[in-house]
Amino acid sequence: MVATPMPTQKRLSIQTAEVAPDTKAIRSLDWDRDRFDIEFGLQNGTTYNSYLIRGEKIALVDTSHEKFRQLYLDTLTGLIDPKQIDYLIISHTEPDHSGLVKDFLQLASQAIVVGAKVAINFLEDLVHQPFQKQLVKSGDTLDLGKGHVIEFVNAPNLHWPDTIFSYDRGTGVLFTCDAFGMHYCSDATFDEDLTAIEPDYRFYYECLMAPNARSVLSAMKRMDKLGEINLVANGHGPLLRYNLTELLKRYRDWSQAQAKAEKNVAVFYVSDYGYSDRLSQAIARGITKTGVAVEMVDLRSAENTEVQEIINRTSAIVLGMPPLSGNNLKEITANIGTILAAANEKQLVGMYESYGGDDEPIDPIFTKFRDVGLKQAFASIRIKETPNEAIYQLCEESGTDLGQLLTRDKLVQQMKSLDHDLDKAMGRLSGGLYIITATKGNVSSAMLASWVTQASFEPPGITIAVAKDRAIESLMQVGDRFVLNVLAEGKYQSLMKHFLKRFKPGADRFAGVNTQTAANGSPILTDALAYLECEVVSRMECSDHWIVYSKVDVGRVSDPDNLTAVHHRKVGNHY
Repeated sequence: MVATPMPTQKRLSIQTAEVAPDTKAIRSLDWDRDRFDIEFGLQNGTTYNSYLIRGEKIALVDTSHEKFRQLYLDTLTGLIDPKQIDYLIISHTEPDHSGLVKDFLQLASQAIVVGAKVAINFLEDLVHQPFQKQLVKSGDTLDLGKGHVIEFVNAPNLHWPDTIFSYDRGTGVLFTCDAFGMHYCSDATFDEDLTAIEPDYRFYYECLMAPNARSVLSAMKRMDKLGEINLVANGHGPLLRYNLTELLKRYRDWSQAQAKAEKNVAVFYVSDYGYSDRLSQAIARGITKTGVAVEMVDLRSAENTEVQEIINRTSAIVLGMPPLSGNNLKEITANIGTILAAANEKQLVGMYESYGGDDEPIDPIFTKFRDVGLKQAFASIRIKETPNEAIYQLCEESGTDLGQLLTRDKLVQQMKSLDHDLDKAMGRLSGGLYIITATKGNVSSAMLASWVTQASFEPPGITIAVAKDRAIESLMQVGDRFVLNVLAEGKYQSLMKHFLKRFKPGADRFAGVNTQTAANGSPILTDALAYLECEVVSRMECSDHWIVYSKVDVGRVSDPDNLTAVHHRKVGNHY
C-alpha cells in the first residue's frame, strides 16, 4: 500500500492497494471536502475510487475527479503504461468519476470505452473527440482472461441514469460506483470499523439512494443472480468486505420500506443540464423525509412508454425546466408532451428552473398543467443566481411541503384510529419547552421541541426526538452543531407562537426575533431562560423520528430564579 501526499491547500492524496487477485484500487482521498454538490454537508471528506484489473487483457474501471488530474495520472502511469490498458469501463458519467476520461484517452487512445448505451452517448458530449467504444447491457460479458470474466448489470438511477455495475466472476468483486458507497475519507481501505462509518453510510443512502428506492431493489434483484459477492468495490469511501452482508441488507431493508409507501412522486429532470440533477435530488430528499416514495426520471434518456406508466401511477409530478435547444431535444419534448397528456386533476404539480442558461419558461407549461386541473404543490422555484446552500434548502423544504400535502389525510386517519385509552395515557408524558436553532453555512433553521431529556453526565449529553420531516433534521447530522434554547415559565408564549407557525419553504425563521450568535455559529434566542451549545454524536432511527444524542459543550442561564416552561398534552398521538 502506498500513500502519496500532494501539497495543496486542501489535503489531497492517493492510496493504492491490492484488494483482490490481479485487482488494485486507486483511491483519490479528498480529506477536507465539506460539501458534496453543495446541498449535502460532509463531516469526513470523501474519496473517488478507481480500479485496475489485470488479466491477459487489462481494464481500468472509472477514473477520478478533475481536481486529482496530475496526482491521479502520475499514480496510474507509475503502476502501468496506459498504452497497455485495453478497456476503460465507465460505471457512469458523473464528473467525479469520469472527470479524467478525456485525459486518460489522450494517453491511451487504443483503449476501448465500455459502458451502457446512455453512458456512451453522454460521454461523447463530454470528451468531444472520437474514441473506440463497446456498448453493453445486463448479462453481457467481457473476458479479460485469467478467469476475469466481467458480467455487466444494469443499475439505472443509482444515482445516475446511465449507471451499470461490473461483476468479476473470477474474484467475486462487484464494482458499483455510487451504490453502496459513503462520503467517508480515511486511511482504511476497507470497512473494518462499522461503528465509525455507519452514520455516513446511512446519510449517503438518504441523500442519494432513497429517492431511487425502487431502482435500488431492481438492481439488487439482478445482483442476486450473480455468483458469490466477496467484495463491493464502490466509488466513494471504504470498500465493503468485513460487513458486506450487513450493509447490503440495510440497503435492501431501507429501500423496501421506502418502496412500500402508499403515495409516490415522479421527479423529472435533465441530466447534465444546468443544475437540474442536483436541484431534483434536493427536492426528492425533502419528499422522502415524509415517507413518500420518489421515482427519479431523466427526460433525456427515459422511454416514452416508461414516462406514461410512471405518470399513470404517481400522486404528484415535479418537473425541472428543460433546455430550449441542444442534444436530445426531440426526446425531451416528446416526454414532456407525454407528461401533459397523461396528467390528471387528482395529481399535484411542482416546477423548478434548472439554471442552465437556456431554460424553457415555467409559466406556459404550468398553465397547461393548471388547465388539466392539477393543483400546485409548492410555489415554483425560480433561480436567478448560481444555486447555493439556501437554494438547495428551499428545494428540500418544498419537497417536504409536497410530501406533507400527500400524507395529510393519512395522518388525520391515524390519529383518529388509535386506542382512546392508550392515546390519553401517552398524553400524560409531559416535557419542557425548547427551541432548537442551527446554522450550517448560510442555512439556518429552528424547531419547537418538547421531547428533550438529559442522557449522560460525563460528558454532559442530551437526547432530542426530531421528526423525520422537520426541516432542521438536515442540520442535525453526526458532527453538526446546534443550540438548545430553554424557554422560561410564564415567558414563553411569544416565542412558542412564533416558532409554531408554518413557514414557507426558504423563509427566514428568525425574522423579528432577538438573537445573538453562539460560539458554534448557531443563533441563541435572547429571550430564552437558558441555552446549551451542542454537537451531535449519534442518531438512532425510531419509526417516524430520529433520536439525536448530543454532547453539551457550553451552557448558560440568564435568569437563575426562573423555571423551565412545561408542556402538558391531552393526547399522545400528535404534537
